[in-house]
Amino acid sequence: MGLFSGRKTVHVDSDILVIGGGMAGCGATYESRYWGRDLKIVCVEKANIERSGAVAQGLYAINCYMGMQWDENQPEDHVRYARNDLMGLVREDLGYDIARHVDSTVHKFEEWGLPIMKDPETGRYLREGKWQIMIHGESYKPIMAEAARKAATEVYNRIMVTHLLMDTTKTNRVSGAVGFNVRTGDFYVFRAKAVIVGAGGASHIFKPRAVGEGMGRTWYAPWSSASAYALPIEVGAKMTQMENRIVLTRFKDGYGPVGAYFLHLKTYTENAYGDEYESKWYDHTKELVGDYIDRHPVPTCLRNHAFLEEIKAGRGPIRMVTKEAFQDPHKEQVGWENFLGMTIGQAVVWASQNIDPKEINPELTTSEPYVMGSHATCSGAWASGPSDYAPSDYQWGYNRMMTVEGLFGAGDTIGGTAHKFSSGSFAEGRIAAKAAVNYVNDMKNEKFQVSEKQYQDLKKVIFQPLENYQIGRNEIVAGTVSPSYILPLHGLQRLEKIMDEYCGGISAHYMTNEPLLTRGLELLDMLKEDLDHLAAEDLHQLQRAWELQHRFLSSESVTHHTMFRTETRWPGYYYRADHPKLNDTDWHCFTLSQYDQESGEWTMEKAPVYHIVD
Repeated sequence: MGLFSGRKTVHVDSDILVIGGGMAGCGATYESRYWGRDLKIVCVEKANIERSGAVAQGLYAINCYMGMQWDENQPEDHVRYARNDLMGLVREDLGYDIARHVDSTVHKFEEWGLPIMKDPETGRYLREGKWQIMIHGESYKPIMAEAARKAATEVYNRIMVTHLLMDTTKTNRVSGAVGFNVRTGDFYVFRAKAVIVGAGGASHIFKPRAVGEGMGRTWYAPWSSASAYALPIEVGAKMTQMENRIVLTRFKDGYGPVGAYFLHLKTYTENAYGDEYESKWYDHTKELVGDYIDRHPVPTCLRNHAFLEEIKAGRGPIRMVTKEAFQDPHKEQVGWENFLGMTIGQAVVWASQNIDPKEINPELTTSEPYVMGSHATCSGAWASGPSDYAPSDYQWGYNRMMTVEGLFGAGDTIGGTAHKFSSGSFAEGRIAAKAAVNYVNDMKNEKFQVSEKQYQDLKKVIFQPLENYQIGRNEIVAGTVSPSYILPLHGLQRLEKIMDEYCGGISAHYMTNEPLLTRGLELLDMLKEDLDHLAAEDLHQLQRAWELQHRFLSSESVTHHTMFRTETRWPGYYYRADHPKLNDTDWHCFTLSQYDQESGEWTMEKAPVYHIVD
């Protein structure tokens, strides 16, 4: 092992291993203890659970709350909403399962100390929109972390999990994971009877609008490096809807959120000439997607589509009309606090550009694509559904168990469950944990075994970039360029460029086709060869190297899925120029993929969509 031959190897045994300490991971850790009183529960996180995950810096709203105690919404209503927004394709069993449990989860948040705003007249939670409630969310994540920390047998912070371990006594069964401490370099072997993946989705697989020194300025958490997908993909778990990336409208340059403005301040958009434009594109959009344009609310992707078409027609920039709302002192205060509580960077950008939204209507833009199963998309792992609600085609094991035995997921990890957001991800973590505990209890007489050869082989692979650097640095010919290795940043920029230009990113106006995708896969194959020569100067770069590997594998999945679905299901998110219309006859179905690690080949198939809710 050379450089790291003297580093410690730490063995950690547990009953349930939770990978990721974001909202889903915290929910899974908390609930595992409730049902598994005597079990050993371990949570492992590459950062620190106090401020990790997409909720790290806080939120101003909880975006998934039914309000069943006041008969505001029922779980069936949320299923219908998600189904309409995703153009007919959601796992209704999984969505219903989250919706019926999410209110109790939010009530726990309040019990634990999360300040939730109340309507002074009714005493109900203050609504921002039909599904959103307003919170003072600066301490949102630390509160969740405290619940997880108290529940866990042990929390291991600063451990980058790179690979899952498979059981040697039974094929297709997970038995743990391996990774390394990003501060000490110690190698960790986590053996477990059940694994719950609650890691983050994928930002930075497409080239962002902010490049150079602003590269990390993305809308979705820049540290979400696709581990939610890469970990299960590598061990052969089936994935679903990975083509369903998301593109959202955000304030220009700072990626500031627009939801609170639209919903709470009742702002609206206009083109450069002060005209309403969405209605102009109604007939055009109806030709592409049929009656989906008539759904209420209008699906998010279709509103994006009108935005993009108006820009292409030369009537940009598109602006949000804030001047009217900001004349109200209360709304002005809410408008600023929304950024100070969530995206202070946007307020800084406005200040640097002399933009006061009370005086100037700020510009909007569309983001680069992201892949994340917890937001308004359905990408993620194909999972078994609840025993009391899922059709037989969606039920092969324990709730939220993937097609690999003993492997569960929640949050960004699980596909088919759009619009769960922070509260729904925590609730899904709880659901997965209850199922995982049942699995462990049912398997109490089973023997689980991980071979030393398996994790020793992975140890060599994990630390190889450090060796590559130690050897290759002696061959540097100019600056930092070596003929022997590629650095993580260079690999990432290359990946982003490929995905952007060939798989429907911003530079291609979100457009792709079969020849572009074919060439993209060829270039990804070339990049894959070069990634065998990744080099890391230090532990920080080693972490970046493995984040890149996870992003790469997820990007391959996205590209294969985009090639497979020969229609444009979500115009405004991406377009198949060679199949520009929605095709319910052939494609009202889920797409499934499976990766074979030994051959490197991908298998694609269709799965039926069942509409359980009327």
